[in-house]
Amino acid sequence: MPTITPEKEVALEDVVWADPERMSGAACFYGTRVPVKNLFDYLEGGQSMETFLEDFEGVSREQADAVLRLAMGSLLERLKRS
Repeated sequence: MPTITPEKEVALEDVVWADPERMSGAACFYGTRVPVKNLFDYLEGGQSMETFLEDFEGVSREQADAVLRLAMGSLLERLKRS
């Protein structure tokens, strides 16, 4: 299983897009109609990253990994400020 690290710099706009005209404005993986929330729902439900990627073929592993790194980086940054 790959290790997720916040060190690899990723720009949010390179992996996520949101448009009020598409998917009710939900944040989706860039270039897809797959809401980012689906990844977190899968992981929270005990599904593997592999299952998520198989079910949503338009999302690349790099995109999913980048979203997790961004989420982790945001969480760690918030904890530093606390």
